[in-house]
This record gives sequence, C-alpha cells and structure tokens, in this order.
Amino acid sequence: MTLLAQLHLHLPPWIHDEVDAQRDYRSPADKIALAIDLSRRNIRHGSGGPFGAAVFDPAHRLVGVGVNRVVPTACSLAHAEMMAFATSQQRTQRYRLNEAGGRWTLATSSQPCAMCYGALFWAGIDDLLIGARASDVQSLAAFDEGPLPTDWQGELQARGIAVQADLARESACDVLRAYGSGGHVY
Repeated sequence: MTLLAQLHLHLPPWIHDEVDAQRDYRSPADKIALAIDLSRRNIRHGSGGPFGAAVFDPAHRLVGVGVNRVVPTACSLAHAEMMAFATSQQRTQRYRLNEAGGRWTLATSSQPCAMCYGALFWAGIDDLLIGARASDVQSLAAFDEGPLPTDWQGELQARGIAVQADLARESACDVLRAYGSGGHVY
C-alpha cells in the first residue's frame, strides 16, 4: 500500500460564476446574507451540505468562501468554515489571518460545530457572525454538531472573538429545513 502524499479539497465550480467577490460587504447583514446564500446554492446545485461561510478582511473585503464539501470530497474536514479558512489562508499566505492586524470576520450560515469552533482560535478570526443555532441544525437537518463548552460564546469572547448570533436566523433555518426535508445526503 502506498500512502497518499497530497490532499485535494476543492469548492464547486459554480462559486466562480455565482459569488460577487467585488461587492461591498460592509454590514453584518450583508456578510451573513452571503453565507446563507452560499448554503442555499450548495444544496440547490447538489454540491454539498446546507452550510456556507465567508471570511472578510478588516476593510470588509471578501477574502475566501466555503461550502460544505464533506460527502463530495470524502473528507470530514471539508466543512464550510474550514473551507473558508483554507481558501483565505491560501490567498493571504498566512495560517493566522489576523497576524498583520485588524479585525477579521467569519460569517457562517449556522453555528460552528465542535471542530470549526476550535479552528476559530487558530485561524485568526476576531468577529463571528452566525445565522442558525446548533439546535436548528440538529432538529431541521439532523446533523450532530458535537460538544461545545456550556458558555461557548463566553469562551470566544474571553479570547477576543466577538459573537453576533441569530442573524437572519429564519432565512438560515429555511435552508436547513429544505435540506432536511429533501431526503438527499450530500
């Protein structure tokens, strides 16, 4: 048996045609709307699960995006947040995005799972914008989000990461509901 020496994760091709990288995403509402739109498009295209995420630099420019690609890539790491971190890190050539200063933002269609929660610290995120709650993800789309600290928001805030939750929550829940009732797993 030969061990593989490369890892190939990729976003679906529609990202290039359907995401406006030049748009001004100044407000939290604009940022979370993009993350939710990514999740909606991902299930509409059948290219992954119902999750989307986007990273913005201190000037509010879109740096990287991610959608859930676990099933298509056969990789449990390919969550939307992880893909957004990776595309942003590759673009900036920094594994810790905020090392050069300023506040970096992650907008995510749903509350980060246990893995993505931990990655927030090391990716260099300063502001976290969340659509749906973990309880929404579990009840509407039947995903197990894993254990988080009881005061998960307080833990983030203690590390300097500001959290805004329940932004456009109903819109994010609509995507989860559509996925959960669709009968597809991707």
